Amino acid sequence: MEIASAVASLSESYPASALSIPRARAALTAFAAEAGASSEQQEHVRLVVSEAVTNAVQHAYDEHPGEIHVTAMVVSGELWILVADEGRGLSAGSDSAGLGLGLAWMAQFSDGMTLVARSCGGVEVRLRFSLHRAGAVGAYDSGSRVAGVC
Repeated sequence: MEIASAVASLSESYPASALSIPRARAALTAFAAEAGASSEQQEHVRLVVSEAVTNAVQHAYDEHPGEIHVTAMVVSGELWILVADEGRGLSAGSDSAGLGLGLAWMAQFSDGMTLVARSCGGVEVRLRFSLHRAGAVGAYDSGSRVAGVC
């Protein structure tokens, strides 16, 4: 099975606008499906990518337009998804119009989540999903390393 070379990585950038949310969600969900994610994991990818990209659209940039960068790769039987922006970065106690559940959902519906302040500015959300396949642990390893997009 030659899936590893077919889905080694995905890297795309989108304008930080509401129209980019479904585009990024569709691209990353399709990548997850090709990488061997289960139907349930694909639904989780849909949810967490929607949350991460929506957060970047709503909170990363003020009046100045910016971009959202998404990267996905399979490493050692794990699907890694990175959602990054070059915006304002993290700020404690900021007011938000949302319910405040997005970060909790991202952590709950992935197998691991890390929120990182990027050295070049902005925020990077790192999401990990274990790709469980009977007798095929590591079968989807692309040999890639997880890295930021700075």
